[in-house]
Amino acid sequence: MKNKKPLKKQKTKITENFYDLSDEEIEELRNSKGKKYPMVNELGFKLFDSNGNVPLSKEEISEMLPLLEQKFEEVLDILRISRNDPNTTHTPARIARMLVNELLSGRYQKPPVTTVFPNRKKIDELIISKGIEVMSLCSHHWQTISGHCAIGYIPGDKILGVSKLSRVVEWFARRGQIQEELGEQIADYIEELIHPRALGVVIKAKHYCMIARGVRGSEANSVMITSVMRGLLLEDFNLRNEFLKLIEE
Repeated sequence: MKNKKPLKKQKTKITENFYDLSDEEIEELRNSKGKKYPMVNELGFKLFDSNGNVPLSKEEISEMLPLLEQKFEEVLDILRISRNDPNTTHTPARIARMLVNELLSGRYQKPPVTTVFPNRKKIDELIISKGIEVMSLCSHHWQTISGHCAIGYIPGDKILGVSKLSRVVEWFARRGQIQEELGEQIADYIEELIHPRALGVVIKAKHYCMIARGVRGSEANSVMITSVMRGLLLEDFNLRNEFLKLIEE
């Protein structure tokens, strides 16, 4: 009996694992396939942008917590993390409360009460508040964004109470954000509220989606700076330089 010739190995097309793709490649793949996501969740509630806002009642928020806790129990199970470990027994409930009541609270709360005063003395110089804390959550990887914000404006007919600037920043920061859009949202809101002649919003922050993930080595000292300039601060180079020097640390 003649020896059979060995079978030729068939060449198989190697399909790259979805989870090995970069963020850009995943986005390109999603767009090429025309991927559509739901507009309403399984409970019939409308879904909205991570940095959007739809005020909810205390009852609605309370109803979210046990549902979210259940989902994080599933996450721990998938990650093979035992809840018999006393350190993680109540972790799903902690995460649920943290996200709804703290890190993402700006999505569900009404706008902060803002006190607006008339500009009786016709002030036409910069009013600046700096060192405003920014604590937010990156909408890409759900890692912390931590830093500070400086806001400067030249009033028109109205002046905003200085403590209210911090509340406005916190209201927008406590959502899933990207820093570029956070600055724009803050500027849009203040502009609509008091119609200043000049407005500047500068944010300096660390992004733990870079630091914690170790992108390209150590990023512990990496800081992202974004600025939004409106009105005279956009048009007047000297005024813009004055503002930037005044907010320097």
